[in-house]
Amino acid sequence: MTPPLATHDFNPGDLPPALEFLKRTRWELRTLRKVRVFRDRLQIFDVNGDYFEVRGVGYSEADIVPLLRAVNTAFDPVTIHDPTNLEYKELLTGRRHPWAEDRVM
Repeated sequence: MTPPLATHDFNPGDLPPALEFLKRTRWELRTLRKVRVFRDRLQIFDVNGDYFEVRGVGYSEADIVPLLRAVNTAFDPVTIHDPTNLEYKELLTGRRHPWAEDRVM
């Protein structure tokens, strides 16, 4: 596997710099395709296989939810923290919200 285009070292409880890193670097990639969430890092891939990485945060931590939402990942926030026997959890990006989702009928 090729090295990531960019990396960010996450400090627990320090979410704003990580969100800024995602916002700044996601435009260096093509259309985002998938996300791999390991126990200790998060990798974001585009359609060409290029990726960047946030180290120091994994699926077991609460800070992973806003990071996944920042790249429009389709996931269940309740079960994302569940342990797995696999090396990583692979999720697709491109989540869309339906029009008027926030309105009550």
